[in-house]
Order: sequence, then C-alpha cells, then structure tokens
Amino acid sequence: MSEGGVSANISIAEAIEMLARATSVLLENSFDPMSDAALIDAMQGMENTRRRFAAVDHKFVTQVNARSLPEKAGWKNHSAQYLQQLLHLSLGEARSRVQAAELFGVRQAAGQLLEPTLAWTAAVQEQGLVSADHARAIGKIMARIPSKVDAVLKDNAEYQLAHLATQSNPNVLPIAGDRILALLDPDGTLVREEDRQARRGITLGKPGVDGMSTLTASLTPIARALLDPIFADLAQPGMCNPADPESPWCSEGITAEAIQDAARRDNRSTAQRQHDALVAFLRPEMGPANLGQHRGLPVSTIITMSLAEVEAAAGVATTATGGTVPLEQALVLAQHAKPYLLVFDHHGRPLHLGHAKKHRLANPAQRLALIATERGCTRPGCTAPATLCQVHHVTDFAKGGPTDIENLTLACDSCHSLIGEGPTKWQTVVMPPDSEHAGRIGWIAPTSIDPTRTPQVNQAHHVGELMATSLAKIRERNRPRSRAA
Repeated sequence: MSEGGVSANISIAEAIEMLARATSVLLENSFDPMSDAALIDAMQGMENTRRRFAAVDHKFVTQVNARSLPEKAGWKNHSAQYLQQLLHLSLGEARSRVQAAELFGVRQAAGQLLEPTLAWTAAVQEQGLVSADHARAIGKIMARIPSKVDAVLKDNAEYQLAHLATQSNPNVLPIAGDRILALLDPDGTLVREEDRQARRGITLGKPGVDGMSTLTASLTPIARALLDPIFADLAQPGMCNPADPESPWCSEGITAEAIQDAARRDNRSTAQRQHDALVAFLRPEMGPANLGQHRGLPVSTIITMSLAEVEAAAGVATTATGGTVPLEQALVLAQHAKPYLLVFDHHGRPLHLGHAKKHRLANPAQRLALIATERGCTRPGCTAPATLCQVHHVTDFAKGGPTDIENLTLACDSCHSLIGEGPTKWQTVVMPPDSEHAGRIGWIAPTSIDPTRTPQVNQAHHVGELMATSLAKIRERNRPRSRAA
C-alpha cells in the first residue's frame, strides 16, 4: 500500500481514468438535493483536491525535463514551449508550470532525489492546503530575499509564509512578505540608507495637450509615513469630492454620519480620491494644523516600536497605515513627538485600560493601544491597516459590554458591517486563556462559510512578530551551553 491507502497496483493511467469517471459523475448529477452544509463540505473537498493537482503537475514537468522531451521535439532548454505545444496552453501558463515545478517539485540530481527548493510551501500544497496562487506569491517573496541572508532565516521566513497561506487568501501574502523582508534587514545592512536617499525624488511631468500632468515619486520611509495619514483622512470615501457640493473638506467638526452619507454618493476611484485629497491639503486654508481628527485621533503619523528596539537603536518600527520605518529614522522622526508607553501582559495583550465612566466611544489612549496591538482589522484574511478601522466592542455596548481595552478591537468599515446576531452574521469573541492565541480577538464566520463556527484570529498583521519569536527560539536552541566548572 502506498501513502494515503491507495493500492500501488493501480497504474497512473488507471488513476487518471478514475479521475475522469469521478468528474463525469460530478457533471452529470444535480447539486440541488444537497443541503447547504453538504454543498459547502463538497466545495471545500473539491478545492482541496484541485490544489493537490498542482503538486501532480510538478511531477509531470519534472519528468518532462528528466527525459529531455523538449530536446527530443526540437526545443532545447525550452520546456515551456514544449508544454505550450503539447497541452495547448498559453505561453504564460506553460512558463508558470515550469517555474512552479522548479520551486515546489522534487528535484533530481546525479540520480538522487532532492527535496523541493521551497519545501515548506511544497508540503502544504501537496496536502491541498494552499493554492497555486498562494505558492506563486510565496515564490515571489522568497526571490526578493538577498542571497547573503542566513539560510536559517530564509527557511524560517518560508515556514511563516507557508503557515500563513494555509489560513489566509493569497492577497495577504505580499503584505506579510514586506514585513518579513523589513525584519530580515532591520539595520539596513542589505539596503543602505544611502541607497534610499539616492533613489528619493518627485518628478512632475510637463502638461499634456489636455492640461493634465503626470506625477511620479520614489518616497523614503519617512516621507511615506508622513503622507499616509493625510490620505487616510482626506482620501477616505466621501471626503474632498469636487463633484459633491456637500462633501466635507476637513474632518474637524464633521460627524461620522455626514462622512458616511457623502461616501454613499462617492463614485471616485482610490487614485482620484488621493488626487483630490492632495489638492485639498495644498489649499491655503488647509495644511497639517487644520487636518482635525481621524477616527478619534488627531491626524498624525503614529509609529510603534518596542522598548528593546529603542534601547538597541536597531530594528523596524511600524506605522498605523501598515508600513515600516527603519528604527534609526523613526527615532529622528520621534524627536519632537509625544511618546506613549504601553505595557503588555504575558500573552502580548495590553494591560487593563478602561474608562472611569461608562462611555461608548473609546478614548484616544485606547485607540493608540489598539493600533500598537492589533495593527489593523482583526477579521481573518483582512489586510486593512489601523487607519482604516473603527473601534468595535467584542461584547456589544448595548448588552453591557464595557469600553475597556479587553473588550475592544479594530475592524475596518467593511468587516464591521458583517458583524451581527445569528448564524448568517460574523461574531467576535475573546480567545480563552487555554487557547494558542489567548486574549486575542477571534472571529466566528457564518455557517455558510464555517458550519463548525470555530473562532479564528487574523495573523496577517503579525507575521513579523511570529517570525521574530520563532527566530529567538532558534537562537536560544542553538546557543552554546556553558560547561559546568
């Protein structure tokens, strides 16, 4: 018997014929009699199987190269063209399969079988836990890691990405990858500050015949950190809309309801909103002093760094918009800032921070604590940064839920609208003390997504911390033990 209990007596051709017959059954039968739960289970099972087929493709491509089939057909070192002709693929799809096999397929060298280049990703793909898009995203991130980075660090980075991929959609991975890359180069040894300064610049092109001009920029981390809060406030839907006479041009003194009403009338793209925000900011009556507040805090650059990083003057700080700033630059930026010290418990959660009186709205200190702790929306798979989030009561305020830090979390506007009562809505809970994620906020999906309604946490904003913790354990394990005298 081979792995999985499948008889070794079944040939590859017979197995493919079995797949064809099973596919015919799926196509010929009606799904109408299935219950919702059965349909969801079948869809998930089908997706798992579909993902495993990618690992089978790797085996086929590896055999094509090992047998020199492209050369036999007249294509020397052109496996993609061979697959394009043989399987009637687009050249892009053929190249993707060849590249995927090189990264995630078992390799052969001098008659020996070698594990895949990206072994962690290959393992979860073979189990059907990640898709080809997940794997492709991880491959792109790993290709960006400089060759001088230690092999243990690279391996750990891939492990964290593969683990995150099993819990998230592929769109989460590039953001997590940026944070991992920043962590791998906290002191600028791989990317020097001189290189950043040499690349900085803003170019304003000549006006065209239509009067429009092109603006291109390469911003330093500090410039980006200073610009992000302006866009977070003035470029939010509903703000600074020149086509809407009732659109607010400053959030100071404007109610959330007024902005929401304007947002419903707003049909602009993100690029258009950012253009209009810049125009508003450059108006004589505007500027930093007149930006007002955004989600309960003054519009300003919010940077989070640990005390250990400050003392060592090494590492990377994170911004409320999800970006990173080298710590040395962050400290320069913070010279004229107002610092706050947040103390965490042994679960990495902030110590009690509550209201002396019963208020529904979180105070500024609580909002800052949530920005430092949550980093962004806590719904699994969401990558919205803290600047796009509102404060949510885990236990609803109307039901006696206190406005204390233990009962508060961040949720972006879109995800917050999903929360409600009943099996068709999302719910939030505080993970219990015996949980792997004790104290963090778990989200319970509707039964149409997860019939078991098991709480899940969002790791998208914390992959850098997970990697740092893992690396600390590795270093501790590898540290030479002192010998007894």
